[in-house]
Amino acid sequence: MPIVGPYVHRIDPIIGTVFGVHIWWYGLSYTLGFLNAHLNMRRRREQLGLSMRSVYDLSLMLVIGVLLGGRFVEVSFYEWPFYREHPVLIPAYWLGGMATHGLLFGGLVGVWLFSRLHRKPFLSITDALAIPAAVIMGLGRIGNFIDGQIIGSLSSVWWAVKFPDAEGYRHPVVLYDGLKNLIIVPILMYVGKRQVPNGVRTGMFLFLYAFIRIFIDVFREYPTTLLGLATGQLLNILLSILGLGLILVFYWKNRGRTETATLDAVSKQENLPSDNLRWRRLLFVAFLMFSLAIPSDWTQDIPYRYGHRHAGLNYSVIYPRISTSPNLGGSKTESKEVPNQPVQPIR
Repeated sequence: MPIVGPYVHRIDPIIGTVFGVHIWWYGLSYTLGFLNAHLNMRRRREQLGLSMRSVYDLSLMLVIGVLLGGRFVEVSFYEWPFYREHPVLIPAYWLGGMATHGLLFGGLVGVWLFSRLHRKPFLSITDALAIPAAVIMGLGRIGNFIDGQIIGSLSSVWWAVKFPDAEGYRHPVVLYDGLKNLIIVPILMYVGKRQVPNGVRTGMFLFLYAFIRIFIDVFREYPTTLLGLATGQLLNILLSILGLGLILVFYWKNRGRTETATLDAVSKQENLPSDNLRWRRLLFVAFLMFSLAIPSDWTQDIPYRYGHRHAGLNYSVIYPRISTSPNLGGSKTESKEVPNQPVQPIR
């Protein structure tokens, strides 16, 4: 009988190359997540009182919010020592660098702006997007695993993984977190069937995402701290408190007012024609394609970090020689000078 043992990670992070631009599995998780959210809104647009034009506006604002929010938190909280000295690289998504807590923050801001511009109930839309958000986060963790840069603590369990740039076998924490995100989906579906007040499902998603992750991240190795705690753990705690607060506030404040009643009340507010869709469709497709070029959640020296896993990665204007390792204490020693020093993203 064959014995199942630890897994050695040798997955090529690149799907293919088009006109010199590499397409990454990690970036594909964003593209699939955005597309899933868009299709979900199209299916529910009559219930939400949205025209097709508004669905595209919502999708665009969500995508822009996610991309900007993920980048902002990454640059500000995780990699500021590097970007303080290289501000010109802040827009260089193709070098990697996205924070998952920032994705949630940016997505919420994007939806809020849409709600303000289109005069739609913010909580009704966030409740509708809770399940697509959980799916996006689940797909994203699969991309993280293929990328191979987020690692757990050393372990001897039979499902431990030998990651490409880390010593020893380790907990595949991104798979734990990805499974957690997907498990949230049926819970949110059950909550939705209970006809809870607006905002409760949004709070439930934020709470479950962050609270369960606190226990998963015990198996993580965080190279940075914030206020004396691992950076990601502090954000988990704050997000858990926010989610729990939303559940309590909206449940007790709006008892008797269900999501269905609110949506029915607004379902006839918008009868906009579905015109001017061409440029919206083109822009949405452009963002989907742009996301495919994102290689990792931590900014990387792409040829150095992935060259041994994919032939043909060379230094260029797009992929410069840089060092962003958080373990180097802010020094700017080139990555090629410390080949035994693994770069460990810390989301």
